Amino acid sequence: MIDFLYRVVRPLLFRLDPEEAHELTFSTLPMARWLAELSQLRPDPRLACKVGPLTFAGPVGLAAGLDKNGVGIRTWEALGFGAIEVGTVTGLAQTGNPRPRLFRLKEERALINRMGFNNEGAIALAATLGRLKAQGVWPTVPVGANLGKSKVVANEDAVDDYLNSLRALKDKADYFVINVSSPNTPGLRALQEREPLQRLLHAAIPAAGLTPVFLKLAPDLEDDALHEAVNVAVDAGCAGIIATNTTLSRPGATGRVEQYGGLSGEPLQPLARQKIAVVLEAAAQRVPVIGVGGIHCADDVRALLKMGCAATQVYTALIYEGPGLIARIHRELATTMLTTDAPPPASP
Repeated sequence: MIDFLYRVVRPLLFRLDPEEAHELTFSTLPMARWLAELSQLRPDPRLACKVGPLTFAGPVGLAAGLDKNGVGIRTWEALGFGAIEVGTVTGLAQTGNPRPRLFRLKEERALINRMGFNNEGAIALAATLGRLKAQGVWPTVPVGANLGKSKVVANEDAVDDYLNSLRALKDKADYFVINVSSPNTPGLRALQEREPLQRLLHAAIPAAGLTPVFLKLAPDLEDDALHEAVNVAVDAGCAGIIATNTTLSRPGATGRVEQYGGLSGEPLQPLARQKIAVVLEAAAQRVPVIGVGGIHCADDVRALLKMGCAATQVYTALIYEGPGLIARIHRELATTMLTTDAPPPASP
């Protein structure tokens, strides 16, 4: 039912500006949750997988960027995501970059965004997550908070900015992600370099207490830099790596539009897979790796799990395939598991 409805409304949504379509879609989340609950879209329990100290209900989670303020968490759980990552959230509320800042590339099934971490701030997200817990409706799947740097904060003050977010959100999320890889905040990616990354992680991980901390890296880093960043993360005590974020490069035909902003979707997949392989090699089974970038079907998920990823994340494919995508992928994975007697995916 939910897929049928999306096929009906998608042509109408695609006539709107992408950000207007996003806002309209979010206004329908309560109805989507109701339909998803009726359709029983949650993953087969046999698909549960360990990702470091966490247990995902299935190997496909929601990537950060879709729900910056955590307003749809119950809907994402009902749609069958194995884990949910909200944000990116910053220490200070901010409006992000000027519009237009989100662009569809329909033929390539891709997006280019230069949103600039538009969000209501860590304190507001903490209140939203706190209400879910107080109401007794916290999801049965892990909920992570993806943390970025406020735009007005200089890189030399970035540690304090991240710590402000961690303090606000402490004990509110099941895991944290330190995002130093978005291309849309000036100077942010410089924090992936050894010394600033060491300072940041050695401050952030103790501040998180018992909550595991992951590090999200960019696909545009050279292989040596990826190795170095992974080693810094492992030495600092990160629970895992998320690879990769969007790319400033323009694979395929997409170079014809929008010079600025991060590319996601199917054209990113070859680059993301190449960089995920580098990250897996660098991690050397010391920490789990969550694979992200261009996933749009069960075969893509299988490929990353076979490479050694503990789990995966999806965002852009939802725009093109609809909200039933995650349940379809999990069903296909469960069917394959039953027919091959393959065990559920697990982290190193």
